[in-house]
Amino acid sequence: MLATPDVLEDLLLLGALEGKVVIGSMNRGGLQGSTFELDDRFTAYRTADEIAARRLDGGKMLTRIDLADPGTVATLESSAAAVTGLAEHKLMAMVEPFWSTRGEDGRVTNLLDPDSVIKSIQIASGLGATSAYTWLKLPVVEELDRVMEATSLPTLLLGGDPTGAPEATYASWGKALELPSVRGLVVGRALLFPPDGDVAAAVDHAAALVHGGTA
Repeated sequence: MLATPDVLEDLLLLGALEGKVVIGSMNRGGLQGSTFELDDRFTAYRTADEIAARRLDGGKMLTRIDLADPGTVATLESSAAAVTGLAEHKLMAMVEPFWSTRGEDGRVTNLLDPDSVIKSIQIASGLGATSAYTWLKLPVVEELDRVMEATSLPTLLLGGDPTGAPEATYASWGKALELPSVRGLVVGRALLFPPDGDVAAAVDHAAALVHGGTA
């Protein structure tokens, strides 16, 4: 389970987190559409010590990189501190990097071509005093086999917004999961809002892909 404190605390009270891997989301102060979007300060779980005190299994940080936005450096500094702090507690640091740009309309766009993803990986991999506990959270993009050659870090795939046919999405996940460093999925909307409304079936299908069962 990956979520902010409000969601995790509700699930904790319901007893729904027993036996689960639980990752706390650490940012995003950079609200979508704001002028300060790339100054993505930690406004949820702010430190590794908070993650450890609540006995979570790790912390996740969205790390968007825009060379034209000075707010990027604050995000990089905060992410690096979180990576180092979590490693000191021997907890997972889940870094979700994007190479981003702001258009003339002011909207921030994450670039999902292979070379842009590779550049974001190279920066994310170097954050912190050690990468011993760092995992990457990456989108499924074209030429993913080439993209994954850019890192030796274990990687989880994000699901993104459900746009195409579910069968095509599942096929792309299945192909990606065959790559050695891809270790699983971190999927939200694509499973919570399947086109046919059958959430249980969508989750079962994704679980079968990850664990090697019949999808």
